[in-house]
Amino acid sequence: MNFYHGPKEECGVFGVFGHRDAAKLTYFGLYALQHRGQESAGIVSSTGKSTYEHKGMGLVPEVFNESILTELCGDLAVGHVRYSTTGSSIAKNAQPFVVSHAGNTLAIAHNGNLTNAREMRGDLEQKGSIFQTTMDSEIIVHLLARNIQRGVEEAMVEVVSQMQGAYSCVLMTKDKLIALRDPNGFRPLCLGLLDGGYIVASETCALDLIEAQYVRDIDPGEILIIGEDELKSIKPFPKHKKTFCIFEYIYFARPDSNIFGQNVYAVRKRLGRNLAQEYPIDADFAMPFPDSGNYAAIGFCQESGIPLEMGVIRNHYVGRTFIEPVQSMRDFGVKVKLNPVKEILNQKRVVIVEDSIIRATTSKMRIKTLREAGAWEIHMMVSCPPHRYPCFYGIDFSTKGELIASEHSVEEIKNFIGLDSLCYLSLPGMIQATGQPEDSFCLACFNGKYPIQPKEGISKLCLET
Repeated sequence: MNFYHGPKEECGVFGVFGHRDAAKLTYFGLYALQHRGQESAGIVSSTGKSTYEHKGMGLVPEVFNESILTELCGDLAVGHVRYSTTGSSIAKNAQPFVVSHAGNTLAIAHNGNLTNAREMRGDLEQKGSIFQTTMDSEIIVHLLARNIQRGVEEAMVEVVSQMQGAYSCVLMTKDKLIALRDPNGFRPLCLGLLDGGYIVASETCALDLIEAQYVRDIDPGEILIIGEDELKSIKPFPKHKKTFCIFEYIYFARPDSNIFGQNVYAVRKRLGRNLAQEYPIDADFAMPFPDSGNYAAIGFCQESGIPLEMGVIRNHYVGRTFIEPVQSMRDFGVKVKLNPVKEILNQKRVVIVEDSIIRATTSKMRIKTLREAGAWEIHMMVSCPPHRYPCFYGIDFSTKGELIASEHSVEEIKNFIGLDSLCYLSLPGMIQATGQPEDSFCLACFNGKYPIQPKEGISKLCLET
């Protein structure tokens, strides 16, 4: 059974250079990044002479064990956890993607979406490239393979000159680790240091787990090449406007990570604080639906003075189940993960602090369970503006039809969910919480202003025919 509980992003990436426990460190790095993708996981390693790989569908601890990690030899490795936004959820699309070409072995782990994927793939196929997967990530490897004889540095510059869209990637040759980030900087990517070896990760929480030292972020538009006697930064793009994905702060990134120069936990608390300032309300208590609204709820309660309660309890031991519930088990998809505390909710006026509303179907079912538990009034505060426009840069709402706010007013959404009131944080209130200027972010899902103009037909990014 697969129950939708919020927007998904494509993946998390991790890389190690120059550490004897490269594969095991990558395993733990992916474990820390599991929130960025739960469909598949993979690790590729290299001794400099031979390459080893293991990939599979499922969570990191389901795909790997001690014996598998022991067989992934070498002091160089790249890893990936995936949620598909381009390419279907099948084993052959698990990353890192590996290809051997003219004596060179190349592997890539990619986070993001290439907005010109169809165009580039068609061009490569006309030139004789044969694709094994439906991923846009494979396009990058084909481009690199066609230029690798010119040397890694020149080949990478040529590759990024053809790519458009969002990409934070780690690539591996047999003896080099390469990190690259698109010039807009949509997705986070950072550099760390551990026992003289280098670490590249999507988020700083992965560095924390393996006790690596944070060095810096990979800059937007930067190509960083790490070799035996080399740490070379290349910036082939002219100065470019940064458009960080603000939804990383609101939803995707782990709260213990620092991204785009700010701590995620602190930003989420400020989002909640700003909600309380914009919408004063009287209620018995406020609560989140764990874990999405937890930190905004803390900020909301600290600012408003309304007590914080946990009106629903999350079951942390839910795995993937493919067994249908019996007919008498109503709303199983909601209750299997979250169960209301009736004694707290009964005859109470409740404020729900939520991070976002995308399709609203899950919210509707959750509110129904709170009503059944006896809540008198239910108000919802959302820590961002309504999502009215699709995302083409790596989030899985790529058509307007998937967004309830694209065609319905706040009042209509309130009625659909079954709320007494519904309030969204204003755009200025959201921006203020980040501590950064408005022009630092991509706000396209809120205002429809795309920093990279989508190409015709891009809403159907999946490349299968």
